[in-house]
Amino acid sequence: MTDRTFLHEAEYRGQAAMEKLAHAKVTICGVGAIGSNLAESLARQGFENLTIIDADKVEQHNIGNQAYTLGDVGGWKTEIMRNRLFEVCEVEVAAVNKRLDERNAKKLLQGADLIVDAFDNSASRQAIQDACRASELVCVHVGLFEDYCEVIWDEQYRVPADVDGDVCEYPLARNLVTLAVALAGELITRFAIEGDRHSVSATLGDFAVQTVSPEKTA
Repeated sequence: MTDRTFLHEAEYRGQAAMEKLAHAKVTICGVGAIGSNLAESLARQGFENLTIIDADKVEQHNIGNQAYTLGDVGGWKTEIMRNRLFEVCEVEVAAVNKRLDERNAKKLLQGADLIVDAFDNSASRQAIQDACRASELVCVHVGLFEDYCEVIWDEQYRVPADVDGDVCEYPLARNLVTLAVALAGELITRFAIEGDRHSVSATLGDFAVQTVSPEKTA
């Protein structure tokens, strides 16, 4: 890795901060709309110790809001992202092509400094939360629906119920995905550098970003 790969991040944050990002062990659970774009964003920011977990293949309807191309359709998401991030900035990502559930979550998540929940279903989110709380792992949940997104640290998070039907068929603007990823990327970066944990929510319709206080999630 050359120093110039992360030139702008280093100029903005400082070399000491970049060393913290490089050594932070971050596991991203789910590399769909949020997870795939977030993995690439974190890699480009200077995170060099990433693990991604997912068991799905790329489908054509994923192309609009996920970090894949038409040529990736049919391939395993984790393998494609691993190859992509090495090509983009020579970051070697650990790719775990498994379906995370209550039986294997604790094993798959062990050893991470931070767990990022980017799944789109309640069962997987609950498995992550249970495993993280049992093992005292730090976890942040990133989610979105219609024009709303949130980045919530686990101590303030309650797993939402699943929506009816196929979540992939719900309206999901790419700009909302981008907004969620930008917020998550910055909050994860601040945690890695300073240990700060701030929860936020945002709506695309009125373009409002708000801090989520403990009172709002009680």
